[in-house]
Amino acid sequence: MMKDFGVRPYLYPMPTYMIGTYNEDDTVDVMMMAWGGICAEDMVALNLDSGHKTAANLETRKAFTLSVPGVDTMAASDYLGIVSGNKVPDKFARSGLHAVKSQRVDAPVITEYPLTLECQVVEMQQQPYGLRVLGRIVNVMADEKVLDSDGRIDAAKLNAFAFDQMRNGYYAMGQHLDQAWHAGAPLMKD
Repeated sequence: MMKDFGVRPYLYPMPTYMIGTYNEDDTVDVMMMAWGGICAEDMVALNLDSGHKTAANLETRKAFTLSVPGVDTMAASDYLGIVSGNKVPDKFARSGLHAVKSQRVDAPVITEYPLTLECQVVEMQQQPYGLRVLGRIVNVMADEKVLDSDGRIDAAKLNAFAFDQMRNGYYAMGQHLDQAWHAGAPLMKD
């Protein structure tokens, strides 16, 4: 029997992405977000509250990085999601993580994150449900430690974690089960 929960944002897994921007004084700002993802072949969509320091930085700099954090950075990444850059200007420095300037966009690349998308802001839409930011992916960077022997990104090696909106937990991801567009092939009948 199914139980009703009403209107809730209960979808699992929810991503844990890190948005990297620069503040007006060129210091690094990073925040964790779970509401967003790929929306086209070369585009991402972020849903944010317009009161975030990151939202102001996106408006000013028109660029950001979007990274997938690994389990090894969970505490620092969670901290960057809890603490507001509006209240703690040096929150990134306190995280213990490190950044270098992107070669392609006006945003930081966090060196501890194994996968980073470098993005240009295409559009910022103020919607009744919040701020939607559309970004064009101009490059994808991956640490060599997450590549397979053919030089492709191996999702299992990302050691990523997902957010559980239902119980406010984080869960490790990465077990390969089968190939997409192959697992269901035996069910196809002529």
